[in-house]
Amino acid sequence: MSDSGSPSPRRTWLSSLKLTDFRNYVTLALPLDARPVILTGPNGAGKTNLLEAISFLSPGRGLRRAALADVARRDGPGTWAVAATVATPAGATDIGTGLARSPDGLEVQRQVRIDHAPATSSDALLDCLRVVWLVPAMDGLFAGPPADRRRFLDRITLSIDRRHGRRVGAFERAMRGRNRLLAEGNADPGWLAAIETEMAELAVAVAAARRECVSLLAAEIAAAADATPAFPPAAVALAGTLEQALAAGAATAAEDEYRRALAESRRADQAAGRTLVGPHLSDLAVRHAPKDTEAAACSTGEQKALLIGLVLAQARLAARLSGETPLVLLDEVAAHLDKARREALFEALLALDCQAFLTGTDMGVFDPLGDAAQALAVAAGKVAEISRSGPA
Repeated sequence: MSDSGSPSPRRTWLSSLKLTDFRNYVTLALPLDARPVILTGPNGAGKTNLLEAISFLSPGRGLRRAALADVARRDGPGTWAVAATVATPAGATDIGTGLARSPDGLEVQRQVRIDHAPATSSDALLDCLRVVWLVPAMDGLFAGPPADRRRFLDRITLSIDRRHGRRVGAFERAMRGRNRLLAEGNADPGWLAAIETEMAELAVAVAAARRECVSLLAAEIAAAADATPAFPPAAVALAGTLEQALAAGAATAAEDEYRRALAESRRADQAAGRTLVGPHLSDLAVRHAPKDTEAAACSTGEQKALLIGLVLAQARLAARLSGETPLVLLDEVAAHLDKARREALFEALLALDCQAFLTGTDMGVFDPLGDAAQALAVAAGKVAEISRSGPA
């Protein structure tokens, strides 16, 4: 990871969005401008589906973490597509992804295209766009299991290090292979040693990337601690044995130590049916910095404010390190804030100079944005622009 050195990130936005057989959308061609986008309409109209479609313009399984086949339109052909034009002051790039049938028609596979040319993986989308999101399912992040916080941290890390997702996936595949060998019993020690060597190399790389990301995120939060008082700064730290080993010494020493730990825990891991040590057990520790209180012990409102502050810091960090403003997807966030925090959120988004997408059922909630935002009405898989004006 490296800082782009640019004092002002380049503005990046979607100038068009097209969907085919995605969730409740048969087809959709949506022109957009560079302003934040408000999506209003009744529950079940398809507002979150639009955000989910945009989230697939980044690596991974989208903001719902759905199986790729599950986002295909019910009663549709089983395939789907999301395409967009990414605009910058320097020009535009067409990107797209979706499930398509193989030439023999027997399989459906995810495909990614950049300027209509096939890409080798979804990681290539990071060359064009960064996407950050906050959805209601994340409201329990601080009190939930460590796995949720690891996924949250890995999304932040991926937004500034495109190789991180591959490393995490490769480690998890190697770990599953070791678990299978242990479960079978009488595994060749040489095979186990080879897998453990691979796991150690990947584990240290994953832990090191997470440590650097947390360090950068903490610095970003500290630099803007007084900028958005409505969203208190969080104190973030990474908890895990491998991370402690990296903090205490060189990566090679941490790698050797983890490899020895795997060898020594084979019997215990076999009995447990899983690997009992490694970066798959690390946790992101979050505290309410002004109160010096664990985030999980804060009130529901304080947790929401902390989470919004973290997502805003993630967006600022992604912009600073990539040199381009990210898209920020906020699903049903504004309606659950009091008036002061809601207006502070709008001000923070405008200060980021990014294209944000906000959903809600009540258009009045977004009145403070006035014509600083593009307003769209969503109803039964249809989208229409709303003409409005007011204070920015």
